[in-house]
Amino acid sequence: MKQNIVALSVAIFAAGAAHAQSNDTLAKIKAVGSITQGVREASGALAYALGNGVYAGFHYEVCTNIISDIKKQMGLSQLEAKYVPVTSANRIPLVKNGTVDIECGSTSNTLARQKEVAFASTLYVEEVRMAVKADSGIKSLADLNGKTVVTTTGTTALQVVRQNKRAKNIDFREISGKDHSDSFLLLETGRADAFVLDSQVLAGSIAMARNPKSFKIVGEPLSVEPIAIMIRKDDAAFKKAVDDSIARQVKDGTIAKLYDKWFMKAIPPSNTSLNLPASAATKAAWEHLNDRPTESYKVE
Repeated sequence: MKQNIVALSVAIFAAGAAHAQSNDTLAKIKAVGSITQGVREASGALAYALGNGVYAGFHYEVCTNIISDIKKQMGLSQLEAKYVPVTSANRIPLVKNGTVDIECGSTSNTLARQKEVAFASTLYVEEVRMAVKADSGIKSLADLNGKTVVTTTGTTALQVVRQNKRAKNIDFREISGKDHSDSFLLLETGRADAFVLDSQVLAGSIAMARNPKSFKIVGEPLSVEPIAIMIRKDDAAFKKAVDDSIARQVKDGTIAKLYDKWFMKAIPPSNTSLNLPASAATKAAWEHLNDRPTESYKVE
């Protein structure tokens, strides 16, 4: 009987510890000796795959630095970084269920998403626009009447398109790509007339196309959205560790250097530059670090 009570006590303690770690990422990291980073395979210069398990991009490098800072903060001699490829459709569930500790891709910070996850301080403020074939004659949303528009499943761009569709009273067909590469392929092969998404993702897709000069980004900004690193909700200690690292990287000039590296200089694998200077909104985010959602931004 005594042995059963001891066994039951151990089981209850273990269950309690597991529950505590589910809400305490730093405790989980210390216990398992690793941190799991959600990575994107085709999210423009923010995050993408080079093949053979190698990842790159602005947010990917920011997260590499965050992990290094957390390792120092916790006094760990080693901290293994594990990588889990995520998509627009599964990234939030994988963060919520603990599969991924920190997602470093191209996720828009919105009020709806803040009910499910938390976001680190914003380092990139995006404009949603559209990519078209250079000879398409499409210059704005008004030219999309009767056309086919593609967006990526799980992104907020589709909502933006629908809102503008109602406002301008134009009629177009909507299709979805399973990821950004698939969406661009639909444009490239003529199955879609326009690809609507974050401008840096569009620029990255064009830069890696077989013939980049065959495409261009056109039209007015459809929305302005803060893109941020995503973590679990209600984990104040981990959020502070992430935000502290971001603040350090901004203060010592690391962020400005990384932005220049990924958005202004030639990047692999095509060695083509996106040539996207930091916008006024992005620079303002660096100067006044915050985790405000999309709804607090306005299209100029």
